[in-house]
Amino acid sequence: MAKPDNRADNEVHLQEHIDHTLANLREAEDYLDDHADEIPSDEKQKIEAKNDRRKESIKSFIAEKRDESQH
Repeated sequence: MAKPDNRADNEVHLQEHIDHTLANLREAEDYLDDHADEIPSDEKQKIEAKNDRRKESIKSFIAEKRDESQH
């Protein structure tokens, strides 16, 4: 038998995901600020692409959290 859908703490989990992703984004930005002239351009592009994906994830988490708050 499947477990019932317990959504009671979804907003909390989503906020944790937002916070964690933001922290990773900021850490990567700080790394680029400090070392951009020392790292190969392909590594810099990979970090920037990953940060773009992080920004999209954050938008999605926020939208999902907004939906959860309406239930």
